[in-house]
Amino acid sequence: MAYQKVDNYDIAVTGEIEGHVREILRLLGEDPDRQGLLKTPERVAKSLQYLTKGYQEDGIEIIQQAIFDEKYRQMVLVKDIDLYSMCEHHMLPFLGKCHVAYIPDGKITGLSKIARVVETFARRLQVQERLTVQIRDCIEEALKPLGVAVVIEARHTCMQIRGIEKDNAITTTSAFSGVFLSSARTRNEFLNLIK
Repeated sequence: MAYQKVDNYDIAVTGEIEGHVREILRLLGEDPDRQGLLKTPERVAKSLQYLTKGYQEDGIEIIQQAIFDEKYRQMVLVKDIDLYSMCEHHMLPFLGKCHVAYIPDGKITGLSKIARVVETFARRLQVQERLTVQIRDCIEEALKPLGVAVVIEARHTCMQIRGIEKDNAITTTSAFSGVFLSSARTRNEFLNLIK
């Protein structure tokens, strides 16, 4: 399945989601027919389809669209990639930064492909821990590098606006493979570069 931006929405799916959103509004005590809410079900349906567009994308295929032979064997780091995802437990956003590095073993990819892989897996209902590992595993499988490192730092609105209500809590997750696991020097270089 080729990478593509979701501009067209599945009309049948949109209609079905709209019906459920209308019912949710009613169950919350709202009048879904009042002026301010008339288009809300359609907007929510389209928003949810956009926020979960990653289900229609394949991270490995994204990378494979731009693989190049290159003898470079030093770290390639793309840091501060904006990350927007949805917590699968509350369907509320979590937002932050993702840092991805790999050490090529004869193959490199276009730098934008790394950011697209992050977006592909982020645009699904997620937990941050799984998201971190999915990004690492995708790059590992597509490029077969000497190692991959991924760190995500994110704020979870499910912790900020409900429940514990801790505004400043940041969750950090990491996933390493290859030389990032076996060499403390390489891992520390990566960690110092993302500070």
